[in-house]
Amino acid sequence: MGVIVSTTNRYQKCIDACARCAQACYECFKACLNEPDVQARTKCIEHLAECARMCEMATSMMSSESMHAKEFCGLCAVMCEGCAAECAKFKDDHCTRCADVCSTCAQECRTMSGM
Repeated sequence: MGVIVSTTNRYQKCIDACARCAQACYECFKACLNEPDVQARTKCIEHLAECARMCEMATSMMSSESMHAKEFCGLCAVMCEGCAAECAKFKDDHCTRCADVCSTCAQECRTMSGM
């Protein structure tokens, strides 16, 4: 349910998924920086940072009922799918869990965007 108004209710499930995904990506980003094979994770770390920022942007677009919210959700789905695929290449717990959260967010964003 919207925090202040009920008009964002139609977006709430996606807003929650995006907020959770951004948090997971930032947490995984930090964890990847501390892995001994950090050099091998460069692409993953880039995906994590971009995905987190896109999820934050999609959340703000939906919360303000932007006329372009659906387009942001479509792009967010693409970016979350890419991040999930990159994280899935690493078998540690934080990347595996992040890949799952990103996949869930991608599904919610696809539903929201109508794609």
